[in-house]
Amino acid sequence: MKAYAKRDKKAGSASGRAQNGRLLKPLLITVTVVLTLLTAVFSVLYAVTGADGTETCAISFGTTAYHFCMRFAVAGIVSAAMQNRADYRAERYRLRAWEKKLYDRLRVKRWKNLLPTYQPESFDPRLHSWEEIAQATCQAEIVHAIIVALSFLPIVCIVWFGEPVVFIVTSVLAAALDLLFVVAQRYNRARIVKLIRRT
Repeated sequence: MKAYAKRDKKAGSASGRAQNGRLLKPLLITVTVVLTLLTAVFSVLYAVTGADGTETCAISFGTTAYHFCMRFAVAGIVSAAMQNRADYRAERYRLRAWEKKLYDRLRVKRWKNLLPTYQPESFDPRLHSWEEIAQATCQAEIVHAIIVALSFLPIVCIVWFGEPVVFIVTSVLAAALDLLFVVAQRYNRARIVKLIRRT
């Protein structure tokens, strides 16, 4: 009975996340398109006029556009390769003892549900078993872990464009954001696995 009660509770929260997901997708796509267009516009303006500020704007919008485009690319590639079929029992997906202590100190339980979910249907217990949801958390973790690493790639551009503050700040903030998602997936999966073992 407790397992079903938890499933119902999760289903209610999943419904809210599904609504947020429907709003998030078009928003992210729109932002990505706008950033890409702004990058193109300011790049052309700088090439034609060399006006003050146009290069900085082109670099700023271009760097931000990279982070958005890269996220779509990584998510698409990993999703096509894994198709939510990871072995959630594998050693690399298990929560370490030091992680549990760290996540308790970071109070992950309090803020994890505040993070947006791009594909909430993948974590909806009304649509999937807990085993499938655990697999989805593995895939999501890998996506965000790869994004964390690739977030630092623009720093290389300092060699050609200068503007170290723009590249370093955007890279660090982007990596920190996705690291939160990695932590949340690992935290949630540990709880889901416990639930699977009890049912």
